[in-house]
Amino acid sequence: MSVMQHPETALVLTCEGAELPGILHPGAPGTNRGMLVVVGGPQYRVGSHRQFVLLARDLAAAGIPVLRFDYRGMGDADGEFVGFEQINADIAAAIDAFCAQLPALREIVLWGLCDAASAALFYAWRDPRIAGLVLLNPWLRTEAGQARAYLRHYYLARLVNPELWRKIGRGEFQFATALRSLLALFKQSRRVDPGDAAVDESATPVSQAVPLPERMAEGWQRFAGPILLILSGDDLTTAEFCDTVKASRRWMRLMARSQVTIRELPEANHTFSRREWRDQVAAWTREWSAISKT
Repeated sequence: MSVMQHPETALVLTCEGAELPGILHPGAPGTNRGMLVVVGGPQYRVGSHRQFVLLARDLAAAGIPVLRFDYRGMGDADGEFVGFEQINADIAAAIDAFCAQLPALREIVLWGLCDAASAALFYAWRDPRIAGLVLLNPWLRTEAGQARAYLRHYYLARLVNPELWRKIGRGEFQFATALRSLLALFKQSRRVDPGDAAVDESATPVSQAVPLPERMAEGWQRFAGPILLILSGDDLTTAEFCDTVKASRRWMRLMARSQVTIRELPEANHTFSRREWRDQVAAWTREWSAISKT
């Protein structure tokens, strides 16, 4: 990724009395659409392997303004960590600061990896300034869903891994431990998650009492703008997401919407740790942003 140097400005945002650090990449003067990078998982505004820094610089070099920031309790931000399901106020504060710094902005795209993608879905439909979403490996974890993903994708892959059979041949494989783990996962996978039950789609399941997959589906359904979905092929979080989609008529209909664009990197891991994967993500984001403008 060859990126020209553009000015970057450190900001201090405020959210309910807490100070949140941010970095503004202004892009081209007068641009009316910007991208807000929402952090996810145990990360902060730099991102794993500096992905958020490199992404922001790449987009800014293409003229797209970007703001990346730490929400409360993450990175260098003040306040208590409240989890990705409780950061609507942080996202709103970041958008307010973004627009104040660049008054020409009229539209914002939210970019989120893992549980930041989930947070973006919770927020997007509530704010008319949100013009699009870029969602990478969304997190919709349930206990039964995680167990099924391990059984279908991790354990099956291990059976064809030559190293496993070499360990067995050397007498180094712990059969009792593996069997206990396998049985526990099988038992867990047989449980019925609340989210597996039939759901009244005319209802509005926005309460935290509603299972995570259904709350995410509700956010997706309520958001009418374009969505870019980027999925890694070597990632159990993505495997669980895809399994959930395939098992749900509601999710399948959401994926089939005309405003949804899906891109896949079959070899990539959850955080796109290789440079070529990060470069591809940046290129897809840049290209989609250009064609999805209203």
